[in-house]
Amino acid sequence: MSDQRNAVVLVSGGLDSATILAIAREMGFSLNAISFDYGQRHRFELQSARQVCAANNIEQHITVPIDLRAFGGSALTDEIDVPKDRDEDEMDAGIPITYVPARNTVFLSLALGWAEVLGAFDIFIGVNAIDYSGYPDCRPEFIAAFSEVARLATKAGVEETGKWTIHTPLISLTKAEIISRGLELGVDYGLTHSCYDPDENGVSCGRCDSCQLRLKGFSEAGATDPVPYS
Repeated sequence: MSDQRNAVVLVSGGLDSATILAIAREMGFSLNAISFDYGQRHRFELQSARQVCAANNIEQHITVPIDLRAFGGSALTDEIDVPKDRDEDEMDAGIPITYVPARNTVFLSLALGWAEVLGAFDIFIGVNAIDYSGYPDCRPEFIAAFSEVARLATKAGVEETGKWTIHTPLISLTKAEIISRGLELGVDYGLTHSCYDPDENGVSCGRCDSCQLRLKGFSEAGATDPVPYS
């Protein structure tokens, strides 16, 4: 691409969002990053989001405050223990308590609003339907449905002045494939944070679902995870 179209990229500070940021950059987009302070129990991922964005050629990076603690219902926003030491069968058994109700629906809706203001018809999100923790809002069916919502619910969609594309370049990749792709693109995974339950210094627990999937991905990719674990 040579026209430097604007894109909005959802950046959480995690491994997947750092990778899609690099992919969007490689595709030639002018990058506008959006992160969310949604009432998560720790702020380390937001620190990582800022670091990841600073390491890339970002036009602008905004952090939108939303207090999903008002609803609770998740180990990430409520006083609920984060599951630890679960094997793959347990992870595959159902939707875990770390699922935040409607989170990606809320995030994509806000990203869509900003994208319409920017005149950006390309939105990147790092959802994954292979090595993931059973979240319903990480599936291709959800992305397809939201794309239709974007067409129906926006001025640009109704007036047909642009066509929205929700880019999900990681959706059918394993965690190892995601990591390998990111390393090819020069992603510094030492800047990222994935743990659901880090200690007070931000050191990852190594035992929650997210840590285990991350460590498994690095191992299968034949690479070393650069972040520290307790």
